Amino acid sequence: MSDSTLVIHPLTPERFSDFEQLFGPRGACGGCWCMFWKIPGREYHQKTGDVTYAMQKTLVEQGLVPGLIAYADGIPCGWIAVEPRSAYPRLARSRVLKPVDTAEVWSVPCFFTARSHRRQGITVALLKAAIEYVAAQGGKIVEGYPVQPKGQQAPDAFVFTGLPAAFLKAGFQEVARFSPTRPIFRYSI
Repeated sequence: MSDSTLVIHPLTPERFSDFEQLFGPRGACGGCWCMFWKIPGREYHQKTGDVTYAMQKTLVEQGLVPGLIAYADGIPCGWIAVEPRSAYPRLARSRVLKPVDTAEVWSVPCFFTARSHRRQGITVALLKAAIEYVAAQGGKIVEGYPVQPKGQQAPDAFVFTGLPAAFLKAGFQEVARFSPTRPIFRYSI
């Protein structure tokens, strides 16, 4: 799928029903509703499903833009979470994804693509759109945390943080690796 056939917009209250449609009744990955990085581990596992849905909806209704949603032919087909790193407390606690330096970065911790649109370049298009969005917000660095599978391929459910190849195609560069399977990529605007 080419970038020109996709339309990508920030998630706003008017688009929340599209987010619901994309994530489905279970909230994408086990009721996450893209709240995994925002809630500490033990607390997160107690709140998945209806609670994380309500939390995300409340944040969006309050005017927070937690990410971008992609549309193909008017149908929501892809999602990228993108906010300042400080919006993701779980990143602050990670030894593997710890800060590279003291630079202020916007983080891309999560993707979701509708099964019908996977392996069509939507992740790369979403990354490029995230760069543009962050630049428009005054951000200077976009950072991502893809997973490097040990084998040739990993199940889709295990690559919700993206794959290095997508980040490379979008112009990112690897800047650190505190674990063999978890590189940190950056794009400087």
